Amino acid sequence: MTGSNRNLLVLPGDGIGPEVMNEVRKVIAWMGRKRAVGFDIKEDVVGGAALDKHGAPIVGATVDAAMEADAVLFGSVGGPKWDSFPFEKKPERGLLRLRKEMDLFANLRPAKVFDALVDASTLKPEIVKGLDIMIIRELTSGVYFGEPRGITTLAGGEREAIDTQRYTEGEIRRVCAVAFDLALKRKNKVCSAEKANVMHTGVLWREVATQLHKEHYSDVELTHMYADALAMQLLRSPRQFDVIVTDNLFGDILSDEASMLTGSLGMLPSASLGAPDATGRRKALYEPIHGSAPDIAGKGLANPLAEMLSYAMMLRYSFDLDGEADLVERAVENVLTAGYRTADLLAGVADDKTAAARGLKKVGTQEMGDAIVKELDRLV
Repeated sequence: MTGSNRNLLVLPGDGIGPEVMNEVRKVIAWMGRKRAVGFDIKEDVVGGAALDKHGAPIVGATVDAAMEADAVLFGSVGGPKWDSFPFEKKPERGLLRLRKEMDLFANLRPAKVFDALVDASTLKPEIVKGLDIMIIRELTSGVYFGEPRGITTLAGGEREAIDTQRYTEGEIRRVCAVAFDLALKRKNKVCSAEKANVMHTGVLWREVATQLHKEHYSDVELTHMYADALAMQLLRSPRQFDVIVTDNLFGDILSDEASMLTGSLGMLPSASLGAPDATGRRKALYEPIHGSAPDIAGKGLANPLAEMLSYAMMLRYSFDLDGEADLVERAVENVLTAGYRTADLLAGVADDKTAAARGLKKVGTQEMGDAIVKELDRLV
């Protein structure tokens, strides 16, 4: 694949999104210079930035560009500036529309604890050291999209809210297939999480996962666990897991819980993948799981590493550039080992003097990005 036919849509979004994306652009430029990995890049607005420009959280032309791109690299959306907007115009609706129209049904959220950040976790080091799990969340169905939904006023004047949890066999089957395929490249273990004890969708989920395993993936170890029990086990003994697959609602909760095992939301990337077409290409969107962090936006304090690692996932899953993805991930690990820390990675460290005594160097967004590029130079 040559640089001219790698089409990338960049959507920095709101808050710290543009800041962290600027640091990833440094790595993209480095890859072009040093590894002949180039992209035809288009940039557009989404979320609050799109509301300011177009009056909508995303416009059709942006969706069309995303559909045509080989991958979308996304920043973040939202902020207090747009809190008063009606529900259908919230900045987050732009991202939800992208996921739905691109049919990005499988959300991959790794939770990996780098050795250098073991102490940043709120759990004991012996619990999280060496942790490397992947949560796969179904992303385009379930309670976030089910109908009927809404708030109505009953005859007596009391309001009633309804959200509908729904899944088809096909929706469950395809996301479970992604989990099994990924497990084959990892530790060969899948844990499927639902609430089959109280929810009909959970019963169907367990049945479909079990049947798919029997038909095509019997070499993979499959276990089932209720989602609430899994939430407890993630804190008690997280290393027992390899790949976890679950629905939209439970995946939203469990992946955020798992993220804190690593010490900071600022470290965690994600990939959202669609179904492969006839050529094997999947529509895909890559984004850090942290939000727009409006309280620190524009201050040069944001941690760009989750966006960096999202870019590494893009190299791996959309372009089969495993070597280049490994390079980025190794550079991140080495920079952390060398003691570089943005403010979010120094939680629990009393002050700069204490950090220095422990061999840690507090840096801002741009300094962290520069350190990654310098480390990439050293590695090659």
